[in-house]
Amino acid sequence: MAYRIKEFKNGIFALRTRRFGTLAEIMVKKLYGFTFSKCKEYDLKDNDSRIEVKFSTVRKNNDKPIKEENIISECINAKANQRMLQSDEIETNIFDCNIQQVKCDNFDVLYYGLFFADKIEIFRILSKYIKEDKCIKYSDKQHSKSVGEGQFHINNDTYGHHKHWHFLKAMSYNELYKLFKQKR
Repeated sequence: MAYRIKEFKNGIFALRTRRFGTLAEIMVKKLYGFTFSKCKEYDLKDNDSRIEVKFSTVRKNNDKPIKEENIISECINAKANQRMLQSDEIETNIFDCNIQQVKCDNFDVLYYGLFFADKIEIFRILSKYIKEDKCIKYSDKQHSKSVGEGQFHINNDTYGHHKHWHFLKAMSYNELYKLFKQKR
């Protein structure tokens, strides 16, 4: 079973954008009994509450920038599990997780979080506080010409604030695996 959980976790870290986002949406849906939204403006629904879900994997910064002289070796050596960051390593490693494409006007509650190498941390915030809370450092400038869409980073500087004010729960990969195996 331990090997299966390790493969499961490695697979999560290998998922890209939309597939990873769908995994996080299903996780939050199953954890809290929400339903999928019938529109594209937000992910989930809880009675009259519109819920958005945004998660990121936590990885150590890569020390080597890609250059012409090392591009092949960097691609060959790029393995997601080599840069996974344990939750207790955040004091000694630089990390930067981008919570992006945040459209505060389109939802009421944001469930967001971090997939560390050893656990998953889930946070919750009302949309109106994302812009008001200066410690979150929300930027409404994600792309030039994007209106109403922004981002914020969870990194060495902001993690403590998120943990203190918006932390909801932590779970293990074993718990997540069991959650996904449950029938509804």
